[in-house]
Amino acid sequence: MTFREINSKMVEATVAPGQRLFSQRGAMLAYRGDVSFTPNVQGGQGGLMSMIGRRVAGEATPLMTVEGSGTVFFGHGGHHVHVITLSGDTLHVEADRLLAFEGTLRQGTMFMGSQGGVMGMVRGQVTGQGLFTTTLQGHGSVAVMAHGGVFEIPVTPQRPVHVDPQAYVAHHGEVRNKLSTALGWRDMVGRGSGEAFQLELSGNGTVYVQASEEKL
Repeated sequence: MTFREINSKMVEATVAPGQRLFSQRGAMLAYRGDVSFTPNVQGGQGGLMSMIGRRVAGEATPLMTVEGSGTVFFGHGGHHVHVITLSGDTLHVEADRLLAFEGTLRQGTMFMGSQGGVMGMVRGQVTGQGLFTTTLQGHGSVAVMAHGGVFEIPVTPQRPVHVDPQAYVAHHGEVRNKLSTALGWRDMVGRGSGEAFQLELSGNGTVYVQASEEKL
């Protein structure tokens, strides 16, 4: 694994010749060795269309390409950091939650409405998280940020999981999502997102939830 958790708010990443990492701009805390940091204009392995998709989605989080030989320490804003390892599957994560990820992963953008239909679109309008989400696919590791730490909840065909949309961080596996209402429309006035709306995830995989409803 490229990333090693130093504490709850910092990770250490090994950079080797011929390999590269992508990190959120401003995430580098310190480094050792011969390491370079350059602005990324290609949108990771997803290329130009991935970058355009993120800009249309309002997820134009600036990325830096990290290359060379050495060790880099990443963290950002005092947020908690959680490392997720992918083994060929796809991770769905909000772009502003990405701290750093390996260059072996292919980056893309998915329209949430394609999974949740109209309710997927409503989710973006209500929670403020946007109608699009970033996807990372392949073999490698990802460091994501959250408030108050992250816990993993397994999603199984027999046991779907309901999550407050504000507490949702990411998910991977064969998971479908849709927004459901816990209350009638008249009862939603003045209530928080978790009381009025719930993000239902079903299928087979894992959902990552932060221990807070606070946005990044």
